[in-house]
Amino acid sequence: MANAQHSLPIQANQARFRELVQQALDHARTLGASDAAAEVSESQGLAVTVRKKDVETVEQTRDRSLDVTVYAGQRRGSASTSDFSEAALRETVEAAWHIARYTAEDPVAGLPDADLLVQEPQDLSLHYPWTISAEEAARLALRAERAAADTDARITNTDGASVSTYEGHFVLGNTRGFLAGYPYSRHSLSAAPIAGRGAHMQRDYWYTSDRDASKLADPEAVGRYAAERALSRLSARRIKTGKFPVLFEAPLALGLLGALTQATSGGALYRKASFLVDALGKPVLADHLDVAEDPFVPGAMGSSPFDDEGVRTQARKVVEAGVLQGYFLSSYTARKLGMVSTGNAGGSHNLTLRSRLTRPDDDFRAMLRKLGTGFLVTELIGQGVNYVTGDYSRGAFGYWVVNGEIQHAVQEVTIAGNLAEMFRQIVAIGADEICRGTKCTGSILIERMAVAGA
Repeated sequence: MANAQHSLPIQANQARFRELVQQALDHARTLGASDAAAEVSESQGLAVTVRKKDVETVEQTRDRSLDVTVYAGQRRGSASTSDFSEAALRETVEAAWHIARYTAEDPVAGLPDADLLVQEPQDLSLHYPWTISAEEAARLALRAERAAADTDARITNTDGASVSTYEGHFVLGNTRGFLAGYPYSRHSLSAAPIAGRGAHMQRDYWYTSDRDASKLADPEAVGRYAAERALSRLSARRIKTGKFPVLFEAPLALGLLGALTQATSGGALYRKASFLVDALGKPVLADHLDVAEDPFVPGAMGSSPFDDEGVRTQARKVVEAGVLQGYFLSSYTARKLGMVSTGNAGGSHNLTLRSRLTRPDDDFRAMLRKLGTGFLVTELIGQGVNYVTGDYSRGAFGYWVVNGEIQHAVQEVTIAGNLAEMFRQIVAIGADEICRGTKCTGSILIERMAVAGA
């Protein structure tokens, strides 16, 4: 297997990348460009997967790119290269300029307004390199797989366990005075055991991820919990069709927060492809709910001092007491809507959904008691969201709960509703908060949804 992956020479390369960006911008100006933006980046990663005590795959990646966007008034052209030589840089800028000169005009095309660009980006501690060899990564993955197998004799197979590490850095600049960049990292460990035999087999998984590898959960803890989840599915059967309260387990509840983000993103709004068009200042969630965005949490996966255009990010209330306070806008989508960028080119930053009714002791068991008799959802299958109408229909796996106690697993059912109604019918958010990627929430209890079973 490969030798240890060494950390990128980021400090030295950041200085070089700043020079490359400035050269690209200067050359665009000499060609006659009215404006230009450039980004230089490099990254590397290692991913190791094991299965049945053997190493199955070892993948090492190393990428670098120089991306240039050039403007000729309101005409735009883009080009990229992985060759950082002076000749390649000039050719790439000239290719972008050629495209810009002959493309159609777009009245809202252009760089962000200078007063929106960040001036002195703060260090948010987003880079924690992990110097680990493929052999060491494999040993960690094998520990997770072994822990899963040792949990119970009914764990009979595995889809494997994996460890991945990734780091990179970039410099972004434009002709309106912005020039900045930073390094980043992310690491993960996962396990996917299989329980049962023959026609009665069930698979589940669990994973841990963080920018700092020292904060990952122990491999044994990941393996055991993944095994427990797979074992709990062996009682799966169908249930009768009806309308019931539905509790989304916290990892799945993140998807509902993602649906809100999608429906309030500038691209969907200006295309009229959202059921929340013109919803600003109106109730979109139950009145006890708040959604906050905080890009400045040190070390968090969704943190960033500026967005993909260099616009400064901002801590803000997206939803307050159920009322929508803001959209997710880039410079382009903001102009299409006659608004101002919210610093969300590239997505949201550390969104947290919370309820004013949640108490510290509202853990997962307490949420089951709030559910009473109904359906706990732990897996969603397929795509079934129409963002134009809000109609929601997904295949689901979960557990039938009676009087706050799980009775058996449930499979081969579909849950359906309308997101606009579902958002307003959220009656509780658990204190069992989980953060993954750019979003955080506890389990979400919805008053009633249609469940189609037998």
